[in-house]
Amino acid sequence: MTALTDARSWHGEQLDLDAYLDRVDYHGDTSPTLSTLRALHRAHITHIPFENLEMVLGRAIPLDVESLQDKMVRRPRGGYCYEHSKLFAAALERLGFSVWGLAARVRVGTNLLRPATHALLRVGTDETPDTGRTWICDVGFGRDPLEPVELADGTEITPDGWRFRLERQTPVPGAEEWMLRSLGADGWFDMHGFTLDPRYAVDYTVANHYMSTHPSSPFANRLLVQQMGPGALYALAATELTATHPDGTVDTWQLKADELPQTLADVFRITLPEEDMARVVAAVDGLRR
Repeated sequence: MTALTDARSWHGEQLDLDAYLDRVDYHGDTSPTLSTLRALHRAHITHIPFENLEMVLGRAIPLDVESLQDKMVRRPRGGYCYEHSKLFAAALERLGFSVWGLAARVRVGTNLLRPATHALLRVGTDETPDTGRTWICDVGFGRDPLEPVELADGTEITPDGWRFRLERQTPVPGAEEWMLRSLGADGWFDMHGFTLDPRYAVDYTVANHYMSTHPSSPFANRLLVQQMGPGALYALAATELTATHPDGTVDTWQLKADELPQTLADVFRITLPEEDMARVVAAVDGLRR
């Protein structure tokens, strides 16, 4: 029983909690309440960017807590969904929240059935035993809700003008799916759909290997960095930088490859060792030719 319990753990005891809270600039109450969850969710998203630079560099993505905090807490780096979800899960578990992993099928850009390769979390708070309310925390999608979304059909949130909606659907008879949607310039669109089947660290390890190494992965041979904030979602795809605003308007800049280091530092607060940055610039420049 001990081994089974450990396998279902997010290993929050291994996290340097004080360092994590400093990284996300959170200095408020840490009791496992809804108020704390909302504040931590916003702090994590607005301080730790989404990025796949290690994949551009051809490196493996380890998901153990020590590796995650070395990269995303001690250094000014970010990560992609598996890294964000596992780090956030460890922090929440350490603080006393109940945490379940989930997996979603990304729907952005297609109506095709994709594999369930996006990681997100379902979280219970101190109030959950009395209210029955749990919350969806999606901190690693890139275009993330700044606040948790209550797991209830029709829940809609509008933090800082960004609009998100959660809907319960039945794609096939007997199969329930929850769809997270966002309002863009052309109306509501599906972000991803997930079921409530719990996923564990071992499940994320397998999916992470595929998403970080397989040549058909959307992150293979492609630089993608995003940072969600109250007034804009900044996204860097190769050498195109965009700023999408809550009203749907978009500003776009075309960069040169040698402008990437300054852009990563100024917009996303990401710095790399000089040798790694040179390799990233060369890789992006080579893909454009």
